[in-house]
Amino acid sequence: MPRAAIEHNSRIAMRIRPDDKIKLMRAGALEQTDLTEFILRNALLAADAVIEKAEHITLSERDSLRVLELLENPPPPNERLIAAARALPD
Repeated sequence: MPRAAIEHNSRIAMRIRPDDKIKLMRAGALEQTDLTEFILRNALLAADAVIEKAEHITLSERDSLRVLELLENPPPPNERLIAAARALPD
């Protein structure tokens, strides 16, 4: 049976292979930090990178100019757009 979620629990439990734990502990020691701080710092950096990639689009200069041009001078609506607009509720 699954456990009920605890709202204010700031703990994370995970199982890893002993060799992986040794590697993480060694890396943490080389950076003069403990295992928890090492894992948390690097996991947060990875999380920031994933979020940045998901939430931002990078356009080339050419593509940026194309978007601006289309915003300033949109093309006339085609048949599919007109049909979609007519299908909308009043």
